[in-house]
Amino acid sequence: MNKKIVLPEDDIPSKWYNIVPDLPSPLPPPINPQTCEPINPKDLEVIFPKEIIKQEMSQDRWIDIPKEVLDIYKIWRPTPMFRAKRLEEFLKTPAKIYYKFEGVSPPGSHKPNTAVAQAYYNMKEGIKRLTTETGAGQWGSALAYACSLFGLKAVIYMVKVSYYQKPFRKTLMQLWGADIYPSPSDQTNFGKKILKDDPNNPGSLGIAISEAIEDAVTHEDTKYTIGSVLNHVLLHQTVIGLEAIKQLEMVDDYPDLVVGCVGGGSSFSGLFWPFYQQKVSKKAPKDVEFLAVEPTACPSLTKGIYMYDHGETARLTPLLKMHTLGHIFIPPPIHAGGLRYHGAAPTLCLLIEKGYVRAVAYDQVSVFEAASLFTKTEGLLPAPEPAHAIKAVIDEALRCKKTGEEKTILFLLCGHGYFDMNAYNEYLDGKLQPCEYPKDEVEKSVAYLKELYPWIDKLPY
Repeated sequence: MNKKIVLPEDDIPSKWYNIVPDLPSPLPPPINPQTCEPINPKDLEVIFPKEIIKQEMSQDRWIDIPKEVLDIYKIWRPTPMFRAKRLEEFLKTPAKIYYKFEGVSPPGSHKPNTAVAQAYYNMKEGIKRLTTETGAGQWGSALAYACSLFGLKAVIYMVKVSYYQKPFRKTLMQLWGADIYPSPSDQTNFGKKILKDDPNNPGSLGIAISEAIEDAVTHEDTKYTIGSVLNHVLLHQTVIGLEAIKQLEMVDDYPDLVVGCVGGGSSFSGLFWPFYQQKVSKKAPKDVEFLAVEPTACPSLTKGIYMYDHGETARLTPLLKMHTLGHIFIPPPIHAGGLRYHGAAPTLCLLIEKGYVRAVAYDQVSVFEAASLFTKTEGLLPAPEPAHAIKAVIDEALRCKKTGEEKTILFLLCGHGYFDMNAYNEYLDGKLQPCEYPKDEVEKSVAYLKELYPWIDKLPY
């Protein structure tokens, strides 16, 4: 039995997979709230480079990965896959558990798969400076790293509660040459307005996105980058799933269930999209199910309403059709900072609506219990975000123990937790709270959105 499944460098995928042409129905287009019409791609050029916009709107199933990007991928790719045999034995389950580990990248997560690509395309178009938001700091770290490779300046707005919870993420970004500000900050007009109204505001990804976009559109040599949600980001992550298919072929196995954590949806989509492609093209050797896992503190998929909403708080972005808690959502300060987003990727939300993907939510106390068990059995310390997937995997493995099913389960360990020691200290000291976001708060946010845009329910998408 292989404990570790490693591909040679020659097996790094040479193309990204784009799910859009294989969706069960057309993806609802982004809407301009001023015109109530689908946005003109040219309108996005103020924040994104042309090649990124082209990929965002692409109907091509396969998109070539530039040689310069592939050469950088080789620093850490292909990433290893492990059989979680010691966890299986502890659980006494007949299920087989595999995990793909993205924590071997320099920033310690899956995020540089898209950060390197986005920095490359911006560099090719002569951009000198990139802005972004970050929650837990994984995306900010990845962009700082990518910018250092291409000689660009990274300016990062980090959700304030995470800025102080995870100081070493900030240090890592600074070592790669980035400027980091706790959001809401005094660097933008929107940040100043938030601080004036609420000086103790803990921040949110929606606020940080607003600040990063405002910064980008007010500086001529600057573009905005995003670490999740949009199509081009998710397709860059498909190197994960494409490698995983090859790795399971090496041990003559195939998953019955693919599991991943979801904030915006990039890591989970990067893993499951290629398996979905095999499923809908009838190339999969057996049926495969997909399970998205999120926190009860930010339950966009399990409690959010499927409707058009802004991707950030200042309403600078187009409206996207997604499961949303409302763009004014301020999350509880849970430690899974990368999962504290009010919405999710439109492609993922469409697949949930159509029944191709299931979603579950867990509180952070049970998630950290699962992470602790995983560390005791497998040795690796998971980031709080993929610990949600681990909780779901353990539950499924225990269900298989009861039923006797010999399922194959694959999940994504999208990053390590060595910058999250404060979170684990709080868990060990019994200080974590099992936060749950109330449904009535979602209904209030949705009511506000419909008051803002009375025509929103009449859109024909």
